[in-house]
Amino acid sequence: MYKLLKKRLSWPTVIGSVAFLMVQVICDMYLPSLTSDMINNGVAKGDTGYIWLVGWKMLGVAAIGMIGSIGNVYLAAHVSQKAGSTLRKDIFRKVLGFGNQEIDGFSTSSLITRTTNDVLQIQNVVLMMLRMMLMSPLMVIGASIMAYQSEKRLTMVFLVSVPLLVVAMGIVMYFAVPLFKSLQGKIDQINLTFREGLTGVRVIRAFRQDAFEQTRFDQANRDYTDTGIRVFSIASMMFPILTVILNGTNMMIIWFGAKLIANQTMEVGNLVSFMTYASMILFSFMMLSMVFVFIPRAQAAAGRLNEVLDTKDTVLDPSEPQKFAQAPVELEYDGVEFYYGKAEKPALTGVDFKAHAGQTVAVIGGTGSGKSTLINLIPRLYDTSHGQVKINGLDVRKASQKDVHDHVSFVQQKAVLFKGTIRSNMLFGNPNASDEEIWHALEIAQAKDFVAELPKQLDAVVEQGGNNFSGGQKQRLAIARALMKKAAIYVFDDSFSALDFKTDAKLRQALKQDPEIQKSIVVIVAQRVSTVLAADLILVLDEGQVVGQGTHQELVQNNETYQEIVNSQIRKGDM
Repeated sequence: MYKLLKKRLSWPTVIGSVAFLMVQVICDMYLPSLTSDMINNGVAKGDTGYIWLVGWKMLGVAAIGMIGSIGNVYLAAHVSQKAGSTLRKDIFRKVLGFGNQEIDGFSTSSLITRTTNDVLQIQNVVLMMLRMMLMSPLMVIGASIMAYQSEKRLTMVFLVSVPLLVVAMGIVMYFAVPLFKSLQGKIDQINLTFREGLTGVRVIRAFRQDAFEQTRFDQANRDYTDTGIRVFSIASMMFPILTVILNGTNMMIIWFGAKLIANQTMEVGNLVSFMTYASMILFSFMMLSMVFVFIPRAQAAAGRLNEVLDTKDTVLDPSEPQKFAQAPVELEYDGVEFYYGKAEKPALTGVDFKAHAGQTVAVIGGTGSGKSTLINLIPRLYDTSHGQVKINGLDVRKASQKDVHDHVSFVQQKAVLFKGTIRSNMLFGNPNASDEEIWHALEIAQAKDFVAELPKQLDAVVEQGGNNFSGGQKQRLAIARALMKKAAIYVFDDSFSALDFKTDAKLRQALKQDPEIQKSIVVIVAQRVSTVLAADLILVLDEGQVVGQGTHQELVQNNETYQEIVNSQIRKGDM
């Protein structure tokens, strides 16, 4: 946890918080002494003037202590909230910088839990540390010294009460700490189940699995609830135990103190102040025990956060990035091979091809043949295991990621739209674009007609995930957003799958005819033969290998795999 916080805490503010805490503790230690003085020298002697004098002193000390307490709480809250804010920002930035390989290592629900609940645990412990964890040892030490000075003969009582309290704390922590640690993982499971239920609600209803999903969520919820009940029931036992020990301690103090007073070897005020110091000592142990119960949970949260922050990026910028040559764009795969993680078998092997400006490259093959993997290497979502992907003759790994992304515009299989408006989504591709440029991109993507029919047109609301649009409309808007970016290479990863054949054909024709796009390379991944018919170069993939490349006419004559795909989709005579 220290590793996580040392660079994210405002140390001057921490020092200020500790200074205010010291003021509060000193004032708290001094008040029982003033009470003793008031009783011994004022009440016992009937000196009203002295009582008023000490009373005003007590008010002044209490006021200073209150200022110290307020200052400590304010600065401690500021430190903890600032640390939490910095942590969330760092985790979000780290995740945004992940390549696909790092993202595959974490589930979405786990990352959400880590960024919210785990960070909250760290915030709470930082606040506790600057309040209770520092206050408790200071009060134990201070109260012990003051109690000894008040009446050293009564301190023998602590030889019984303190060991009892320590043993009770140890037993509670022994059973509670493992349960606190397990709570974080159970929160992950609740988030995962709840998120799957929300995103897959239509599938659940279609298959009438409502009861099954409710049972699955109930099980995860019950598991978390039962664990929470057990751990907090165990932790709450500290309060009655403390009450018993505190009352027992006070009884022993009064018993022995009464004898000393009866023998006139101790004053009443000393007994009152000693009982106050005894209560402070025992309550301090109690506060310390509660902090130590929550620290393991925060430690577990810190470990999960460090796991994200310490993840080494597999896609890195070179120490001295090179620039792409300013020339007509050229894309080349040279002996490319790619493995996922520690897989024994490559997802891609021996991929070689070259494309030039103005060409359309299509990638086709069966499910799991490596189509998406192949095009993910262009914008460096993954890096090759062997071989090179080159843009304008330069290996993309030798250029900065920013430079690579500036040259590539990418549309994923699943169309992703952000909450806002159509205009705000389009400006993702080009923040400085005019309305005319937006309409032009929408026209090429065959989205102009349905956008023009919306009441607010470009200012029409886009709900989260674009859920107020159909699958085909979302795909066309995502394509238009990609076209807003003036890129050298446009990559469409099966982005026409939700379009009907007519719209698909019109869109590809518009891409071919646009003078700006004619200067670029268009890479299309598709399942349908009709989508790749007019491509200048078709790559046929089978089990990660390019088993054929050429035009449609060439492949339909001499490539068996391509012939099987064609025959499965197009009836004889329809060619």
